[in-house]
Amino acid sequence: MTSGHQHRVLITAGASGIGHAMASAFQADGAEVWVTDVDARALAACPESWRRSEVDSADEAGVTTLFGEIQNAWGGLDTLCANAGIAGPTAAVEDIDLEDWRRCVSVNLEGAFLASKYAAPMLKRQRSGAIIITSSVAGIMANPFRAPYVAAKWAVIGLMKTLAMELGPHNVRANAICPGPVNGDRMDRVLAREAESKGTTADALRAGYSAGTSMGTFVEASDIADMAVFLASPRARLVSGQVIAVDGNTTNPDPQV
Repeated sequence: MTSGHQHRVLITAGASGIGHAMASAFQADGAEVWVTDVDARALAACPESWRRSEVDSADEAGVTTLFGEIQNAWGGLDTLCANAGIAGPTAAVEDIDLEDWRRCVSVNLEGAFLASKYAAPMLKRQRSGAIIITSSVAGIMANPFRAPYVAAKWAVIGLMKTLAMELGPHNVRANAICPGPVNGDRMDRVLAREAESKGTTADALRAGYSAGTSMGTFVEASDIADMAVFLASPRARLVSGQVIAVDGNTTNPDPQV
């Protein structure tokens, strides 16, 4: 964050879920907020005080246009939250279609890459700022029947660590947040698909995942948002290159139910 202007934050996939919670938390902390999403209806429902753009995070033309608009409107950027991601297919590896694999990896990995690619020059020019990438506990511990999602979430951690090395000399930091299972509609859909693949119920899976953490709980989107606000703040000025789980301490990422 630089002095002399309001903290400027871009959050990809910010119209719902974790991204929406991040935008709300940053705004409550005094920041200007810009959110992107592919869901026009969800974007329209966001507060009018947020800048909003309908952008596919894996489409370079759209991302290029977005960063041009940010430069024109704000003159720069202080924090990028590369949050866009999709769950991808839930199936055994031999049953996953290549196109489904590619789309999942594209949104989760290439989306983070493209946002970082265009944010980095802005942050380097002002010699300050932060990039925060949303990974997952699945990016630390893996998860069966989620191969493309897991592969992409591991990959964004490698991307983040490389960014931390490249941008550190310019006083720009990069970190990854790894949420555990987050309460909300998205997780409900994931649990329903996984229950079908495993021949069990979503309620049984939910209980199993909760029991698979030391603290016995799912997390809230606001918990992830609070960590993002901290990582973007001067209080975290020497925190870079770190993989930070917000998950109640996952001890068993694949509970048997």
